[in-house]
Amino acid sequence: MSWLLLKIQANDSNADTLSDALMELGALSVSIEDANAETVAEQAIFGEPGDPPPGIWQQNVVTAMLPSDANVLELLGQLEQATGMRGFSYLTEVIEEQDWVRLTQSQFEPIHITPTLWIVPTWHEAPEQDAINIILDPGLAFGTGSHPTTHLCLEWLTQQTNLQKVLDYGCGSGILAIAAKKLGATEVIGVDIDPQAVIASNYNAQNNQVEIAFYDSNAYLHEAYDIVVANILSSALMVLAPVIAKSCKSGGKIALSGILETQKEALAEQYSEWFDVDEPVIKEGWVLLTGTKK
Repeated sequence: MSWLLLKIQANDSNADTLSDALMELGALSVSIEDANAETVAEQAIFGEPGDPPPGIWQQNVVTAMLPSDANVLELLGQLEQATGMRGFSYLTEVIEEQDWVRLTQSQFEPIHITPTLWIVPTWHEAPEQDAINIILDPGLAFGTGSHPTTHLCLEWLTQQTNLQKVLDYGCGSGILAIAAKKLGATEVIGVDIDPQAVIASNYNAQNNQVEIAFYDSNAYLHEAYDIVVANILSSALMVLAPVIAKSCKSGGKIALSGILETQKEALAEQYSEWFDVDEPVIKEGWVLLTGTKK
């Protein structure tokens, strides 16, 4: 069995209208995606402190899944009548039936972080049984271990000798908190503004057989920690600097990522009020900023 994908160029003012109309006209499913995804122009729309409420991208692709025998020209005519829009820019693609679970799993191999640290999906055997293996599947929250910012934070954690009390601010999938615990931290806390992240982090901690408490960051921030890691967007790091600084003990350390190379100076200046900031570490255009609390 096969399906037909109809991909229509859209913008932030008409993508929702097109999506709703396509569903009304019988599309099996409809998605809206960033037209610049996986390019330097890719646009983040996550809701973060200091940012406007999340919406959709400025330039979009609205993709409708249709039966393989769908009449695209007829459908486009109906879409023009339903929306009052004209002159759609579109393309079509045929996709064959596949084992989607197996295909998805094949895209996530074990990730080698350091000689002693791996990220391993549940459907794989650990390549190094004697290494520290974090069992983690793609899921509800950000952070599968594949992004350069996650690599930078994990590599930094493996180099720390004072892993006592650790705070993972913006825990996502819980990957950094789990790594800290497996690397020997005595107490680890994770917080996030997204309830799904808290759920995913608790699930992943149970899968890894480690005890970590995860909370809503709005409800739990009243202690100071030896180490604070925050792999979130730079806009959030700017706004949350006083909160993150307050959460770190005097003499403690921070590790901040989610920062583009062009943003490192502004972030370093912001945090220098509370921290002696180290030289940034850069990986594939992304930056890790570390520092010691004054």
